[in-house]
Amino acid sequence: MLSLRTRLVVLWIMLLLASAAVGVLFVQLYRQSSSAQLWRTQALLGQICETIADRYSFYSAGWAGLSGTAAAEDVGFRRDMATLVAEALSQRSSGDEPAAVSAGIWQLGAGALAGRPPSAAEPTIGEAAQAALTDGTNGPVAFDSPTGPMLLRACALPGPVPDLTAWTLARFETAPGANALQWGLGVLLAVVVGSTAWLTALIVTYNRRVAAIERDLRQDSSALPRLDPTGMPDLDRIVAALNASGQRLMEARRREAAMASKLATGERLAALGRVTAGVAHELRNPMAAMRLRVENALAGDSVRRQAALEAVLGQIDRLDALVAALLTMTSRRDPAPQIVSLPAWLHRLVTELIEESQHPPVHIDSIESQVAFDSDMMRLALNNLLRNACQHTQPDGRITLTASHRDGWLRFTVSDTGPGVPPALRATLFEPFVTGRADGTGLGLAIAREMAEAHGGQLTLAPTESGACFVLEIPWRAS
Repeated sequence: MLSLRTRLVVLWIMLLLASAAVGVLFVQLYRQSSSAQLWRTQALLGQICETIADRYSFYSAGWAGLSGTAAAEDVGFRRDMATLVAEALSQRSSGDEPAAVSAGIWQLGAGALAGRPPSAAEPTIGEAAQAALTDGTNGPVAFDSPTGPMLLRACALPGPVPDLTAWTLARFETAPGANALQWGLGVLLAVVVGSTAWLTALIVTYNRRVAAIERDLRQDSSALPRLDPTGMPDLDRIVAALNASGQRLMEARRREAAMASKLATGERLAALGRVTAGVAHELRNPMAAMRLRVENALAGDSVRRQAALEAVLGQIDRLDALVAALLTMTSRRDPAPQIVSLPAWLHRLVTELIEESQHPPVHIDSIESQVAFDSDMMRLALNNLLRNACQHTQPDGRITLTASHRDGWLRFTVSDTGPGVPPALRATLFEPFVTGRADGTGLGLAIAREMAEAHGGQLTLAPTESGACFVLEIPWRAS
């Protein structure tokens, strides 16, 4: 799609070509008219010259001779020649002929015997007469004179008088319409120059104002800037539309911010409610168990009191673990990366897990590489994922721990052959106190996600046909 600037340039080029074509046409017409005028003048001079030659031939056929010694001194001969020339001029055809046509008789050495040629033309007449008598050349001769361009033709007059020639002379006038042509070409040139200047100014102004709009729109702002009018009606309509769009966008963003604030408040309240409910539930169970044990101890003997105290201590340990998990989840710290060897680190992690409890076998598949991450935080995250897999996998099942490098990410995958995550829990799986077990706190996955996000990564549940597969990704930092 062509821009407006390109279209204006194309329009200017088309106008220039059209003006050039019209100018060439005018010049060609003028030249053709001038050529036609030249040919008509040449034909007229040839006609007059031949008429004089024919009449002189008829005149000399019955002529008795000169009365004097030279033709230039014979008054009768010169009078006859003048009459002969006058009759030849009077018999020329009318039409578009030059008005200033003259003719006469010329003798070498004596000059003009009949007719009065302009003094400026006499040297040229003498040369043309010499050429006509010497080699029979009687072609037209063009030359300039004080009165304008002239066209001359001379033809030999054979007869009793030696060195005699007839000459015809005409002022070669410019073709009709030459002045009009000059005016037309001048107007055409003025139109081309004016249109060029106007289009150039239009293109420059348009480019400058479009550049100003682009500069304003490129400003680093969260909203569309207010644009100033350009003074060009077409651009001003666009500017007005952009300003109106910017105003509507600002209003929409204000409404969006207000709604987002309300939504965030609602979400915080909902999350607070879920956490409060989870904490209350986790606190109520051990407190109820401790109350029951204490009541039984008060009503029993020393043995029952001893058993009750041991049970109370177990519930206190459970509460302490819950508080520690809550503090771990809510007090995120910045990671302190350490260089670790992945295969050895993962083997130590799985060995510690085996020492703590019985669980299905864990298969490790790791790349041979040294990477940098916070060892304590990643150990806590993977421990929670492995414990979650052990709690949902039968003893004869299988758990796989994989470490790989892909697209600039270090990826840990923990998959098991258990029943998988129920669809009802998937949307809130990583929220605190969301669990599918009656004895679970629902904090393990939430803590693992916090550890991943602290490293700039993420924890997701990958789709599987059976079992569960958790993928923990953090940015790859090679040692």
